[in-house]
Amino acid sequence: MTAFALAGLALAVLVLAYVLRPLWRTRPAAGFGAVAGLTLAAGLLYFAIGTPQALDPARRKAPETLDEAIAQLEAQLRREPNSIEGWRLLGRAYLAEGRGDAARDVLARALKLAPDDPDLLAEAAEVRALAAPQRRFDEEGVAMLRRALQQQPMHQRARWFLGIAQRQAQQPAEAARTWEPLLGVVTDPATASSLRQQIDAARRDAGLPPLPASPAAAAAAEAAPALLRVTVELAPELRGRLGADAALFVLARQPGGPPMPVAAKRLPATGFPLTVELGDGDSPMPTLKLSQLRQVQLQARISQAGTAERGRGDLESAPQPAQPGAESAYTLRIDRVVE
Repeated sequence: MTAFALAGLALAVLVLAYVLRPLWRTRPAAGFGAVAGLTLAAGLLYFAIGTPQALDPARRKAPETLDEAIAQLEAQLRREPNSIEGWRLLGRAYLAEGRGDAARDVLARALKLAPDDPDLLAEAAEVRALAAPQRRFDEEGVAMLRRALQQQPMHQRARWFLGIAQRQAQQPAEAARTWEPLLGVVTDPATASSLRQQIDAARRDAGLPPLPASPAAAAAAEAAPALLRVTVELAPELRGRLGADAALFVLARQPGGPPMPVAAKRLPATGFPLTVELGDGDSPMPTLKLSQLRQVQLQARISQAGTAERGRGDLESAPQPAQPGAESAYTLRIDRVVE
């Protein structure tokens, strides 16, 4: 670094000597004084504020761990506290580290800088739900999603998450109305099919008929290959607990991800043991498919009310890790009661 500084000063002397040639010829003392003064000023300015940190090998070292990356990002944000993208990246890093509360707080700080950014509003609302103990959208998160839709009515993530929040709040009819416009903008047939299934489930819970059948969606669902083959068993001692409206849900969730499953099927709670196949056509999330994940968490639950919401008296299996693939086969045993 010292050699770099000396080389820079030498270059400054040469440049100044050339520029001030007329002054050297007429007034040598003044020319020498000007060169010396300007060179000294440049050197002092360089050492005071001009040291190029990018040339320091220690500064250029790439982070080797998530903790190092977070430390560097935190330091950068102390220097540039108005960087919206910096706060968003820090929030994602905190979330990857399992620090949901910290992620929620830094995204709230980013929102203060851009309170009407629909992408940021949807992301902040999602992180609030992930940081909550039950992974539920609270009132503030719902308000963020509604504000995002005010700015961009067909914002897909905001509309999807608002529907989830409405399902969590036992508002299936509202959720169906929120999701239905997405069918007009979703281009992937398998995604449209899984979205339609979720809308129909919400409409069924609201006492409404399903949407008119879509031949394209049905064909896409049939064409989607099975990625998980799950055999569901029911413990004999629990067979007497099945209610008249009971329904079986077989769910695959992203470990540590949002509460909505990445694949789900609803079946009559009869005929145990039974085998269920899950694929991309069973994904209720337009933004995430089963084939995109290397590992999921499987669970089977019998809902006594026949709805997707978990409730007291439901019967369920223990969660089980699984890896989606054409030959993936697993067994879930429903042997406990939700208290």
